[in-house]
Amino acid sequence: MRRIEIQNETHPLYEPLSLTYCDSFFERLQGLMFRKKLSKNEGIILAEDSESRLNSAIHMFFMNFDIATIWVNTKYIVVDVKLARKWRPYYSPSLPARFTIETRVEYLPLFKIGDQLAFHDC
Repeated sequence: MRRIEIQNETHPLYEPLSLTYCDSFFERLQGLMFRKKLSKNEGIILAEDSESRLNSAIHMFFMNFDIATIWVNTKYIVVDVKLARKWRPYYSPSLPARFTIETRVEYLPLFKIGDQLAFHDC
């Protein structure tokens, strides 16, 4: 399982997020479904082959908690940020994205549209 550290270079995080990198169809489909909770600095990054609004859309079926959702383009710039509520059918970014970060709700205010992110292998 590949792990990626995410740092916000525009507004540096006190501690980088350590995310599980999901790039297969089944990893992206499962996402965080059926998980009971996320630990501090934990989450996933859903990686697509190219930027798209449709392919980077998420569902919240079978989710036990709300999540912070941060969409990032190929240049690692945040293109949208939303609070995704459990059991809602559909969320998509306002602009095409290649990466979708799903993490704990308290991280939502730490990311703004236009922020430059850095991805590093753990």
